[in-house]
Amino acid sequence: MHGARGWRHHEVLPYFKQSERYEGGESEFHGGHGELGVSDLRNDHPYCEAWLAAGAEAGLPRTDDFNGALSDGLGRYQLNLRGHWRCDAATAFLSPAVKARPNLTLMTDAQVTRVIVERGRAVGVEVASTGAHGRRGEARRIDADREVIVCTGALQSPQLLQLSGIGPESLLRRHGIDVVVDAPEVGQNLQDHYQARVIVKLKEKRSLNDDVRNPLKLAQMGAQWLFQQRGPLTVGAGQVGGLAASKHAIGGRADVLFNVMPLSVDKPGDPLHRFSGFSASAAQCRPESTGTVEIASADPFALPRIRAGYLTNPLDAKVLVAGLEMLREIYAQPAFRDLVTGEEHLPGHGIATPAALEQFARAKGGTVFHPTSTCRMGGDARSVLDERLRVRGVERLRVIDASAMPRIVSTNTNAAAILIGEKGAALVIEDAAGAASTTAQRERADTGMTT
Repeated sequence: MHGARGWRHHEVLPYFKQSERYEGGESEFHGGHGELGVSDLRNDHPYCEAWLAAGAEAGLPRTDDFNGALSDGLGRYQLNLRGHWRCDAATAFLSPAVKARPNLTLMTDAQVTRVIVERGRAVGVEVASTGAHGRRGEARRIDADREVIVCTGALQSPQLLQLSGIGPESLLRRHGIDVVVDAPEVGQNLQDHYQARVIVKLKEKRSLNDDVRNPLKLAQMGAQWLFQQRGPLTVGAGQVGGLAASKHAIGGRADVLFNVMPLSVDKPGDPLHRFSGFSASAAQCRPESTGTVEIASADPFALPRIRAGYLTNPLDAKVLVAGLEMLREIYAQPAFRDLVTGEEHLPGHGIATPAALEQFARAKGGTVFHPTSTCRMGGDARSVLDERLRVRGVERLRVIDASAMPRIVSTNTNAAAILIGEKGAALVIEDAAGAASTTAQRERADTGMTT
């Protein structure tokens, strides 16, 4: 992986499996005994199934397991569920550790303001309480016995390194920060998945837009969730989708990611539309466009300046337009076309040319919330991290989160970020054992002992 030894597929698969508790049990590609609950889709929406059938009619392959031997094709999603509830990283890993480990202290209402580096070595961090109503307390120092591990994500890890004097020299001097390491790549290479949607109106009131406004439907959904652990309340939004190769795909490898929802909304967080809507989005799997994350001031509480750089590479725009055209083709297939009124809410039938679709995508598209790669690892000297996730130029300092990815993964980043955590923990333990062994050897040599 971009010169980072130890991160090829067969080398990281054991860490993927180590964290997973798939309800289908252990297999070649799935783990059955880890902490992170993974469930097959527990909701059977007839229009999602109709969309999959229409995709097959459009000539796209079908897959029963995106996390199996072949990920390309259309199918039903697997979800992070355990019992009734979403099984996120805090539920799966953090909460049990807080309860079971006496050597773990969890601090809330606190923010790390910088990593303390002395004589080229990370020795601790400064932490300030945030308190109620945004009141900030005085920063206090916490020393590290062995090393400092940063895992604040692809947007805040580069910010924290820059605040600590590790980053582009010109940026640090501009904000009056002493330069510890001139690391030009810190905050560069920001990557994310950018999507645009095709929304149609349904003839029958079978959309989640309708169900949430119907008291009887809501009661049925609640009962289904409570007694069967199934139904719409077990799903966030996307239920089916898949990976497909557009006409711009290189070597036939899938370059478009589809996400399909039996609902519609202008943007995340807005109310569902009043009409019966159905949505399908397209995103470029492996975008070539990159952005930056830079501190806006030396104030650790100030938000960083983020330039996403979406669609700055022409190929990304071409692939996204091709993805929108493929979605329209799927909607037009016999299995789905009779379900819709013929009215396209977005982009709208008046937007038909590639140029118009690109303009629509730029104006109405948005993030899939998958930022990565701002502290990339690699085998070259310019990379921020080496293949063991250690910050180049500073001893006893690692970054273990999605910012370490050299390139964004093709789909959702959650499992890949957890993989980095699993492998990162193993690297920390290995290096600690190696350091202990070296120390013991030195002590034996100093006393004249041999083994």
